[in-house]
Amino acid sequence: MTLTVAGEPLLAYLLASVRIIAWLALVPPFAGRAVPLPAKVVLSLGLAFAVVPTVQPGSVPTAGGELLVTTLTQVVVGSALGLVTYVLLAAVATAGSLIDTFGGFQLAQGFDPLSMNMNTVFGKLHQMLAVMILFATGGHLMVLGGLLRTFEVLPLGEAPRIEGASHVILTAFGMFFVTAVQIALPLVAVLFVADLGLALLTKVAPHLNAMNVMFPAKIGLTLLLLGMSFPVLPEAVARLVELANQAQSSLVGG
Repeated sequence: MTLTVAGEPLLAYLLASVRIIAWLALVPPFAGRAVPLPAKVVLSLGLAFAVVPTVQPGSVPTAGGELLVTTLTQVVVGSALGLVTYVLLAAVATAGSLIDTFGGFQLAQGFDPLSMNMNTVFGKLHQMLAVMILFATGGHLMVLGGLLRTFEVLPLGEAPRIEGASHVILTAFGMFFVTAVQIALPLVAVLFVADLGLALLTKVAPHLNAMNVMFPAKIGLTLLLLGMSFPVLPEAVARLVELANQAQSSLVGG
């Protein structure tokens, strides 16, 4: 028995998998070492099957030079889509890092072998909570669906329009900072008021050692009020998933 495969659909399948794996290399939780590289490759090849039926005949170049340019274009497009998605989904972990900074836990940061960087205590906690909420609510399927819809807006053989790319990336960074501050704001405000109270206490009672009083008080207050940021996490993750899909669509010209 002889098995034959048409050249153009096979090229379209491989080019789609290139854009998808470039996206998976940046977007949490797929980007971490918790998801091994073979699993990312298999996932990208599996998702590429959904793209091939949408490819128009004759839209994929088959010449050597054009094919190389198209491959590099898919890497750039997938990386750009992954960057805006990563920036938005990282807002929850950044909110936890803000709580660490204002609560006195910044000195307790340690190396995370899965993400290969330094993580603070509540930064890592909020990151894990965000991933759990993302999978529990099906948000990861929505984000993957948003990636696959980019193939309808920007087919494989077309060059991306970069006129509004800078605006989309700047807007994504702006929403990243705003969302992180909004999540951490209740606890940060309480800790700021506590700092003011402790500062006034040192003025009233100068014989007290401010450092010996301030750090235990702030750490205890942070642990006591930590749950203030938890109720907003599901709504925040859902909003970030929606913004990530909108950013991906806008980035490819949709």
